[in-house]
Formats: sequence, structure tokens, C-alpha cells
Amino acid sequence: MKSSGVIYRLGRVPDPWAVPDWASAGADGTFGNRFDDPDATYRVLYASSQRLGCFLETLARFRIDPQLAAELAVIDGEGDYFPLGEVPVEWLRKRILGIATASGEYADICSSEWISRLRKSLATHLNKFGVEDIDASALQKTAPRTLTQFVSRIVFYEGFSGIYYLSKYGHDIENWALFEPFQINVRDPETVPVEDRDLQLALRLHSLKFKE
Repeated sequence: MKSSGVIYRLGRVPDPWAVPDWASAGADGTFGNRFDDPDATYRVLYASSQRLGCFLETLARFRIDPQLAAELAVIDGEGDYFPLGEVPVEWLRKRILGIATASGEYADICSSEWISRLRKSLATHLNKFGVEDIDASALQKTAPRTLTQFVSRIVFYEGFSGIYYLSKYGHDIENWALFEPFQINVRDPETVPVEDRDLQLALRLHSLKFKE
């Protein structure tokens, strides 16, 4: 499939589309992300079709653990109490919103066609990935990332420009994993004020607030 319209990426100032240096890769050859290449052949940038998607993905790390929230609710005595996680304002000041259009073909790995292909090609690797079968639920899991990273290599070597996938924070959010060499046309980035509507919505959905 092709990307229609613009895509967004929340990255570090001054260049939100800057590619991570190989020197910062982990011992496994990746940068710890879902569709990274464990063989360190190509790098991957992550983007979203919606501005909101960028904020939901990047702010998720600040969320309160639900088990901790439940324990705090017992202490507080209110059944509907959920504490707010805090985001340092400095985190936002160091980031800028990138805007681009993308060309090329992208694999919708959770489509019925791709699930069928992957189920056949990965049949002998199920134990390695710790899954009993290859289906949409397995491909959408956060872990083990060895599975989605292996899928990334399959897609890359079939000549695709990247992967299209839905966010685990809501299937109304469309995300893109862009393979190097990146087929994107970058536009001028935008600064993100604290009062940005999509940012504020993401904070609310994740039960977060900026640290005062």
C-alpha cells in the first residue's frame, strides 16, 4: 500500500527526521524498537499519519503502571481514582514535530494476505519467537520484538519501503515504519506549544500531566 497525505514524526530538535547513529545501537544491533533490523543492515524511522499518534506513542513511557495505580487507589479509598503520571516540561522543549510525505510501497503486515505469507514462512521459527501461531494478535504484541524485527527483515528484502501498522494505543491511529534509504520529502518542522490540542488530548488519554 502507499502512504496518502502527510506523515508526522516527533523527534529531537533541530531535526526530527535525523537517523540514529549506529554507535548508539544496543548489543543486539537494534535501537530497541519494534521493527528495527537486528542484523544492522538498515535503520528505521517511525512516523504516524496523525499528529495525535506521535504524542500517544512518545508519551506512553511516562504512564503510571496500572498495578501501581490500583494499589494507590486502594490507599486513597476511591474506586475510580487513577493517579496522573508526570512529564517533564524539558521533554517537550527538546522536541519538534516533523512533517513529510512518503513515497514507495509499504507492507500492511496485519492484512490477511501478509498474515498468510508470514504464517507459512515463519512456521519453523515459532519456538524461537515464543508464539504458538502467526496471526494479527502475535504481530501486534509489544514482545517478543524478535518476531516483529524478523518480519521487518522479510519485508525489507522483498523490496518494500517500510511497514504500515496500527497503533497499540488505538486502531484509529495509523503508523509507519520507514526503512533506510528513506523515501520521504521533508517539509519545515513545527514547534509544539504546551497548549497544543493533540498534545493535550494525548496527555488526557494517557492520564498524564506536565510536571510543574
